[in-house]
Parts: sequence; structure tokens; C-alpha cells
Amino acid sequence: MPYHILAFDSGIGGLGIVQNLRQQLMVTSVKPSIDYLADNLIFPYGEQPDDYLIQRIVTLMGHAIEKLQPDLIIIACNTASTIALQALRQHYPKVPFVGCVPPIRWAARISQSKHIGLLATRATVKRPYLYELKQQFASDCELIAYGSPHLAKIAEAVFRQEPFEIAQIQQELDTLLQMPNAHKIDTVCLGCTHYTFVLDILRKLSPSHIEWLDPATAVAKHSIDLLLQNEVPITSHEVRNNHFYCTALPKEDERLLKQITSLGYDKLCHFPF
Repeated sequence: MPYHILAFDSGIGGLGIVQNLRQQLMVTSVKPSIDYLADNLIFPYGEQPDDYLIQRIVTLMGHAIEKLQPDLIIIACNTASTIALQALRQHYPKVPFVGCVPPIRWAARISQSKHIGLLATRATVKRPYLYELKQQFASDCELIAYGSPHLAKIAEAVFRQEPFEIAQIQQELDTLLQMPNAHKIDTVCLGCTHYTFVLDILRKLSPSHIEWLDPATAVAKHSIDLLLQNEVPITSHEVRNNHFYCTALPKEDERLLKQITSLGYDKLCHFPF
């Protein structure tokens, strides 16, 4: 069936979800097209006021729905999901939205020590939504959260196959694991989609008993389940190519193009907004 998915993020972090989508789709009969939209004009979102972001995201998604006519939209960004997902569903009730939030509920189910680590951005750690998740789904756990100012940029370098220092990742990990009561952590949540790109490194650098939870896998699975269960109506029977859109005029970026080619994108397109 010619489903059309739109994955949205402020940068390239949501490509981790696209990677998971493509891997999981290989064993299904569903072969959708997947557009990607990066609002890189004001990247990173974590430095913007919440009210401004909500208005911008709702308006931008309205333009994307009108122009691209997606059957399903994945908000592949923790910041956008935590502050704007409810508003998006209210403004566009006919469009299915799948969000991406820190997997606190998942961690609470599997943690034996009831001490959960969270590796996220500074903006995510500061937002009340995170602690609402904790109270709702992990009230019997201690949440030990570290908002890294550097790891997202390091992860982007890893994705682009640019030089990076393992010691920098070790330093960010050590900061989390040296926080009060962190020696009791047995489960760590990823709270930024960029971190998917350094997950294997984090696993190798961390104590062997720690379980790492990446929401990208669950977000991709939930999206595919909606398609397989016919929960998403098809708006068009036209088979489409995949497009990679940016709100800022794209520059020549050979490293990025090389990496996204394997995900089905052959060029960077401008999405004027």
C-alpha cells in the first residue's frame, strides 16, 4: 500500500527513527515513502522559548500537511513531542501523529534497582513534562537525569562520519554515572534522538549490567503497527519518491548526503517557511 510518512525533527536526530523504520519495514508487506523535514533554520530547538516553538511547529506542520499530504507524521524530536504534540493533535485531528518521548515508562517496567538514568539535552531535563512522565509512570523509581550540552553535536559528527573523540563521549557518560546514587542505576533512557547514533559506543563504555533504552525502536514499531492494523487511512494511491527537506536553504553537504543516500534520499530540498 502506498502509504506516505513524514518524519519531522529540528535537525538530523530523527534519522535514527528513519533508520529503525527501514530496518523493521524490511520484514513487512508495507513499503511506504518516507519524507524527512528538518527545521534547521532555528536549530537547536532547546534554545527557543516554548510558546514560540509551539506556534512555529503547529504552523509548520500545517504547511507540511497541505504541501506533502502525509498519511502519518512522526514527531521524531523529544523537544517537539513534549511541548507540541497535544497542540498538533488538537489542530489537525484527522492526521495521525506519533511522538517520541523519553522511555521512562519502559525503564520503570524493567528496572530491578528502581534507579533510572536519563541521558538527554539540557532543555529536556529542565522541562516539567519529564517529571510528569516520572510521576505518572515511574513514581516508585528514582530518576537520575543529566542534560548534556555536548553529546548531540558529538552524535551528529558520528553520523556524518566526521572525526570525534571517544574521550568526549566517555566524559559525558561519566558525568551521569557520577551523580548522587548513580551507582545504583541499572537502566538508562535516551532522551534525545541524536543519541541513537552513539548508542553502541555508550553501551561499550558503560558497565555491563546497565540496560540502554532507545525510544527510536519503539517509535518505529508503533508507527508500523498503525499501518499494519489499518489505523491510518491512505490519502493518495500515488507511489512517491522520498524527499529530504530543510527549512534553511541547504548547503553543499557531501558528508550528510553520503549518509542519507542509504536511507533513500538523494538530495537536500528547501522547504520555504
